[in-house]
Parts: sequence; structure tokens; C-alpha cells
Amino acid sequence: MAEQGYSRRNKRPRVPTEAERAKLEEFIESIHYSERRVHPYCDNENEYRHVHIPKAMLKAIPKDYFDPEKGTLKLLWEAEWRGLGITQSLGWEHYEVHEPEPHILLFKRPIDYIPPQPPQ
Repeated sequence: MAEQGYSRRNKRPRVPTEAERAKLEEFIESIHYSERRVHPYCDNENEYRHVHIPKAMLKAIPKDYFDPEKGTLKLLWEAEWRGLGITQSLGWEHYEVHEPEPHILLFKRPIDYIPPQPPQ
């Protein structure tokens, strides 16, 4: 699995419309989240997890979320993956596409991530 370049993202986040989101609703309860873990083969800076979305859900995801050359999902901005119904704590970044299994989204965040505090 090679890390994908950020040129594989939409230029700016595009959140699904209400109609697009309605098509995704039936799949949201079937999204599976792996445990967070420090990946022994990469680095000591990040924790990693993967998210399995139902394969049938791929057909309901807006077409502009896909790379037209490869047919797999682009790297998604946080607003986009949250718009698909993926829920995680703050700080996670969709960083890689596993092309043999396009329904698996790979995420990372710094091990010692501390969410930003709202101004007081």
C-alpha cells in the first residue's frame, strides 16, 4: 500500500447534498471501525485505523468522490468522510486508498493528538 498524493483529493471539501446523504443512510449502521493502533511497520509518530464501509455503499457515494482514472475513492477531506456517515474523534486524516479493497479507508493521526480548545 503506497501513500497516495494529496492531489488525489477534491480541491476543496464537497459535503454530500441532502439527497445524496439520504441514499447513504441505510449503510451507516453497517460501517465497521478497527481499533486504533500504532502500526509496527511505519512510524512511531502516528496511530492508525481502518474503516470498512459496506461494498454496496460505494455505489451510493457521489461520483465526484472517485478518481476517474482508477475508479477508487479519492482521499477524502474530513467534512466529506463525516458527510458519508463515518464518525470518529477529532484529528483523523484519510491518508491512503487500498486499491485492492476500495471499501476500506485508511486513517491516521498523531499519537499524542490533542484536540484544539475553543477560545475562551
